[in-house]
Amino acid sequence: MFSLSELCSVGERQSTSKILKPWPEVFMDHLLVLMLMVCIIACTLLLSRDGLVCVPVHGNSSSSTESGYDPLFTSLPKGRRTNLDYKQYIYVGHMCYHEGLSWGSRLLPYVTLLNTLVLLSSGCFWFHFPLTSARIEHFLSVLDRCCDSPWTTRALSYTVQLDAAQNRFSETEQTVQPKRQATSSSKTRKWSMDSGVDSPLLVGADCASTANQMSSSPPTGFHCSSHSGQSPVERKMPPEASRSAALLDRKDREQTRALFERVRRFRAHCESSDVVFKVYTAQTVFKVLMFIVIMIYTTPLLDSISFSFICRPQSDALTGYSVFQCSRLLSSHLRQLMQAYISLLVLFGVLAIYTLLWISQKSLREYSFQSQHETGFVFDVPELHNDLAFLLHMADQYAPLLAQRLSVFLSPVCENHLLKESVERLWGAERLRSLITCDQRGRSVLQLVALPHLPAALFSLNQLHVLKLELIGEAKLTAQITNMTALSEMHLYNCSAAVEPEALQHLQEHLETLHLTFTKPTEIPVWMYSLHNLRELHLTGNLSGEGDTGRGWALSSLRQLHHLRVLVLCGTLQKIPKELSELSESLVRLEIRNEGTRLLVLTGLKRLTGLAEVLLQDCQLERLPSALLALTGLRSLDMQHNSLRTLEELLGLQHLHHLSCLRLAHNHVLSLPPSVAVLRSLEILDLSHNHLENLPPALFTLHRLRRLLLAGNLLEEMPAHVGSLKLLTELDLTGNQLKHLPEELFHSCAELRILNVANNSIGFLPSDVGILSKLSRLDIRGNCLDELPVELGSCFGLRGGGLLVENVMMHTLPRQIRDLLLQPGSVTCPFSESPSRPNSDCFPNFSTAQWSFYSAQESRI
Repeated sequence: MFSLSELCSVGERQSTSKILKPWPEVFMDHLLVLMLMVCIIACTLLLSRDGLVCVPVHGNSSSSTESGYDPLFTSLPKGRRTNLDYKQYIYVGHMCYHEGLSWGSRLLPYVTLLNTLVLLSSGCFWFHFPLTSARIEHFLSVLDRCCDSPWTTRALSYTVQLDAAQNRFSETEQTVQPKRQATSSSKTRKWSMDSGVDSPLLVGADCASTANQMSSSPPTGFHCSSHSGQSPVERKMPPEASRSAALLDRKDREQTRALFERVRRFRAHCESSDVVFKVYTAQTVFKVLMFIVIMIYTTPLLDSISFSFICRPQSDALTGYSVFQCSRLLSSHLRQLMQAYISLLVLFGVLAIYTLLWISQKSLREYSFQSQHETGFVFDVPELHNDLAFLLHMADQYAPLLAQRLSVFLSPVCENHLLKESVERLWGAERLRSLITCDQRGRSVLQLVALPHLPAALFSLNQLHVLKLELIGEAKLTAQITNMTALSEMHLYNCSAAVEPEALQHLQEHLETLHLTFTKPTEIPVWMYSLHNLRELHLTGNLSGEGDTGRGWALSSLRQLHHLRVLVLCGTLQKIPKELSELSESLVRLEIRNEGTRLLVLTGLKRLTGLAEVLLQDCQLERLPSALLALTGLRSLDMQHNSLRTLEELLGLQHLHHLSCLRLAHNHVLSLPPSVAVLRSLEILDLSHNHLENLPPALFTLHRLRRLLLAGNLLEEMPAHVGSLKLLTELDLTGNQLKHLPEELFHSCAELRILNVANNSIGFLPSDVGILSKLSRLDIRGNCLDELPVELGSCFGLRGGGLLVENVMMHTLPRQIRDLLLQPGSVTCPFSESPSRPNSDCFPNFSTAQWSFYSAQESRI
């Protein structure tokens, strides 16, 4: 038993799937219904009224006496007496029906009924085949959603209004055109007569040029036009167009975005194979073959249906006759029904053959929206392939407007319009202001990530200093950026921004810092090379011109960046580009972070004579490059994270009289040569995380040295010559193998403020540490100390967290000193303060200036 709901669902499925049937399929379905009715009528007649009437033939009787014939009765009615009983007639009729009639004459209606059922089931086989039914149902569902979507309604209404406005504009132009043609023709004739040449081609050319000037480009509204100019049709747009283009509410907008994503995924799924097309083709071929087979065996069987025939049943013993003349009651009716069936079958076969030829001649696995392009509805819908193209071809046979509605959700520009509308709704000025933060320099910073467009409210933030854009689909800087008068720094992370001319002019005048992150050099915007007021440029990405490790330079000329002072390159370079010589007059700082790729050629540095700071990190350099000798104005050299093993080239740096900072951390340096003494101006020396085991005495002749960083080495002893560094303010010895500290460090280095000796093997801390009155940070964690000296209480700068040591070691100090060092928010006393100043909770807390004032008063007294 079938429930009513099941029958309703079957009816709904058939009504929705009919849009995928072309007109031959629909015609064949109706023919199959007629054929089925003919077969049912024929079968019903066979079951209810079919039968035979048989009479014996006397010529074949055994004797006249047996037949009961008496010649004496000649006056009786004419005819022959058979002397057969009624039941004998019935018996003979049944015998002749089963033995005298051929099987085709008896079973032809049933066979045609089975054939019709097979053809009827094959007509909808592709709707129920497991590999195709789900895809077809999904397509019908998507198509139904596209037709009912408010976004589709908005697009169609907007297109109709554009067409109406364009028609009104064309009518207006037709009234104005004759006057202009008359004016132009009179001018042309006058010019022709004056020149001695009166050719009608000139008039035609003038008219054509006038018409071209008056022609308008396609409108650039919703329907995805790629033109940027505003046509007269747009300028004369009726007010109802703007009302119809009202923004969707949040629910409709989210549903439309989900529908765009669903159509995109369904397209990718359907274009991956053509199983629906193959099944439908196989189904059509099967229909043609079935038609041929049915015609082959049905036509001969039709001749076997006759009105009368001779029957010879084996009934001599029962009836006395061996030959009977039989007549079939329904033979004429059955013959007419079968003839009607064959006529319908022939028409069915013709339609099936036509469908097969249509499939073979027309490329149903490719679909182009050329008709949509001609009507001006869409311009960017791509061509479709495989099953999606085939299903659209089938839907076009039902209603071509269905493809037009689906094309709205296949258009990338239409989707961008929706995303742009969503961005405008979600990212207003208030929300953008809530995301603004401040950096260390107190500047306002705004970062936008993974947006399809830039919100229009962004350009109203006139107090924004730094703008960071990351993974923005279509970042277009319009002329409204001129409102952002405070913007001076921009970051573009994998975001190719388009800039309008007015916006470019504004950036040329105000933008000072630009950060670009890209994957290919082609993603670098062209407008970057015209920012003539740019001060800093940071480029992160593949800067090679040939593949991943190419030897070429992928950027164009940097000549226009004549105010550029800082250039940072993070990529995979094998040589210093010679194009950087164009910046030799302005470039002050050059940073190259090569991500582990070996920098082979550095001769390009010789041309950059104005450099004051050079950073070469992760370049796999094994020696100091000789090209540095040409940089006489160099002040800072950073070669961290390389493969330096020896520093013998330090002697060649003696001509760099301004070199004050040398950073060689994270290398493989085994020893420091005595030639380090030639760097007389050195103030910062960073040799952290190398393999140094000892320090030469020449190092301590650098009397200007202020910061000495030696963490992460193999030092076992700190030389006593460290006391000659009178100006030393920071000494980092973390992660070595020191067992004690020299006394000269505490007696001579009076300016020392930071001392890091963590993770060593120091057994005791000298009491002379109290002499370092300016010490503000002391890290002695991870050592072998038993106790802390009481003199630490004299180091006023350590109060409030300046002493870094284990909690257990703090308990070795007297409680009064411990509380003083651990007191939060404790004021740092002046370095000239005497250690004998009283320490108590009731002692007033003054600022450094107040302490200095009172100390001066006490000195006077």
